[in-house]
Amino acid sequence: MNNVINLRTARKARNRSDARRDADVNAVKHGRTKAEKRLTKTIADKSEKSLDAHKRERDE
Repeated sequence: MNNVINLRTARKARNRSDARRDADVNAVKHGRTKAEKRLTKTIADKSEKSLDAHKRERDE
């Protein structure tokens, strides 16, 4: 005999699995690791400090 399933529950489970699959695809396509984010921030901070160090002060 076949098992009775709740169609609403099955639909929600299917939607959740579809959303998870889409999220995994986007994470691979657009995601960066924590180390990569930290490296980018460190490089940006270093270049900003270097630029600020080379600015000339104006006498007005």
